[in-house]
Amino acid sequence: MKNPFGSGSPSFDVGRISATIQRALTAAGLDTSSGPMRGVTDTIKRALSSVGLVRGEPSPQPEASVIDVVATVVGTADERADAAQRQPSVGEAAPPGAFVAREFSNHAGKRTYKLYVPARTADAPMPLLVMLHGCTQSAEDFAAGTRMNRLADRYGFLVVYPEQAASSNLSKCWNWFKAQDQRRDAGEPALIAGIVLDLAQRSDVDVRRVFVAGLSAGAAMAVILGETYPELFAAVGAHSGLPYASAHDIASAMAAMKGGRTGMAGLEPLPVAAAQARRQAASAVPTIVFHGDRDHTVQASNAAEIIRQAHQAHAAGAGAPALTTRTEQATAAGGRRYSRTVHTDASGQPRIECWTLHGAGHAWSGGDTSGSYTDADGPDASMEMVRFFLAQPRAGSA
Repeated sequence: MKNPFGSGSPSFDVGRISATIQRALTAAGLDTSSGPMRGVTDTIKRALSSVGLVRGEPSPQPEASVIDVVATVVGTADERADAAQRQPSVGEAAPPGAFVAREFSNHAGKRTYKLYVPARTADAPMPLLVMLHGCTQSAEDFAAGTRMNRLADRYGFLVVYPEQAASSNLSKCWNWFKAQDQRRDAGEPALIAGIVLDLAQRSDVDVRRVFVAGLSAGAAMAVILGETYPELFAAVGAHSGLPYASAHDIASAMAAMKGGRTGMAGLEPLPVAAAQARRQAASAVPTIVFHGDRDHTVQASNAAEIIRQAHQAHAAGAGAPALTTRTEQATAAGGRRYSRTVHTDASGQPRIECWTLHGAGHAWSGGDTSGSYTDADGPDASMEMVRFFLAQPRAGSA
């Protein structure tokens, strides 16, 4: 598309623009020093600079990519087979698998993604876990912070990391707050589901054991996928995320992130009638939730709403008995206190879990500090999600 600003567009002082952006974000109650909003001002400035609208500040150099295991890009079937045959001896760590970059496109658009194939592949079709990063993150960053590839090596499942395009969102946030990205067969849900279905055709995927998890904006999109493609995803993991249909534009997204308040002077909380008018989640997909009770980016009340929607969906099932609830409190090895509430069905199968991380902010619990937005002190969210996912009965065929 032709640059609408033209070569004769005026340039503006970047310092004044930065100050204006910062004041606006502060007035909205958004913390740009941590969480998914970190670096948003730099992202905006780089975008303005790219069309010649700012001066006086060089573009920062990109940080080096980090991955949680030594990645081996295996390009042929023979090489993948060789990697799979390198069985470790007792007590030896599993060798790294293949972490390969790919691209997918369909009627909804195009996205790149990275696929992790564990070195020790099973004879039977393998489960697939879709991991959706938070704002400003990449596949490599999210893999490093969650250490999910190491768990894939240990338990034998595939991991796919779709990447949001900067052209679709300047901060690389999944657009969970846009109406067109909350519907089946449209927008980003169609793209991510398309990646899964394409992998199912190209790889040895157990289509009855496909799971999706994410952080922040990625968690909100994971919840959307569980609602819009319940026959495809056997369970959902949401870390520091938001409930289904909680926003329809940027203003309502900011309000939802603050638990129903915008945080902006002069604006009132969302009307009760408007909140009740939200579309209700109706698909009883097993769900596990993690959220810090001192998360000032996405308020913890959002976790309670995800749980409420999951309960409502379960109750809507034909003849579904009420879930039994139990709560336990403990302290993780890193020192983080937490409360864990488990909701089980009549057979004792966990259908919903909620982990409240006491004193934690907007970060992946138990994550590795080599990745961004991680809290090393907390219980291992990755391990607990994998446990929850693999314990679920197989879903219906996709």
